[in-house]
Amino acid sequence: MATYLIGDIHGCYRELHTLLEQVNFHHSKDTLWLTGDLVARGPDSLAVLRYLKQLGSAVKLVLGNHDLHLLAIYAKISRNKPKDLLDELLTAPDIDELVNWLRKQPMLLIDDELKLVMAHAGLTPQWDLETARICAREVEAILRSDSYPLFINEMYGDMPNNWSPELSGLARLRYSTNVLTRMRYCFPNGQLDMICKSKPENAPASLKPWFALPRKIPDDYSIAFGHWAALDGQGAPAGIYALDTGCCWGGKLTMLRWEDKQYFSQASLTTKSKA
Repeated sequence: MATYLIGDIHGCYRELHTLLEQVNFHHSKDTLWLTGDLVARGPDSLAVLRYLKQLGSAVKLVLGNHDLHLLAIYAKISRNKPKDLLDELLTAPDIDELVNWLRKQPMLLIDDELKLVMAHAGLTPQWDLETARICAREVEAILRSDSYPLFINEMYGDMPNNWSPELSGLARLRYSTNVLTRMRYCFPNGQLDMICKSKPENAPASLKPWFALPRKIPDDYSIAFGHWAALDGQGAPAGIYALDTGCCWGGKLTMLRWEDKQYFSQASLTTKSKA
């Protein structure tokens, strides 16, 4: 039995399949943890969702910003853009079933036995573990409800960018969603910066990667995240695992076997430029 953590798949089904073959993954004995952004930008989002859905309890995942964008397109709140390569998925006969499965997935995974936390973008240094659990569950509850399009319609926006326990309603949900799915940089006081996307060495001196600031969660918990392909898996401190290595951009799909911390990777089989 093994636990495998995999970075952002982005519709790269062939790479996922090849990577799992490397380790003889089998759903009856092994478990996958996925950092989200399952869909968009890669060629086979439909195949990815169908495969993961049929794995049942063998897969654990968190939703990423591109997964939420798919929900927004499905709800006719956002426009389907050609660069997202989602036409096949959106016109599939089982699209309703797949979307309903997707929107019931968590925003945050915490395993107190493994001492492992997974979020697509990470955790703000302003949250302790219990606050993170509560805020994630609040977003999950609205996404799983019939009124989720009302939230999706108000989801986009960079404010508020600072945590307060007094935050409520849509502002609180938006802040939590931005932390869990969009965050990269913070100011030294923990306030979010939602603009800078560059590598840390090219970022303004006033900004720090979220993982470079003192954190409130216990030191014996590790955090795994995706989202930030520009890091290429590098630069995070001990106990922080950056798993997005830009497969859909011509990079590679990265997998970490948790028990022995061994990495596996599969180079992109589809060359694509960010331009």
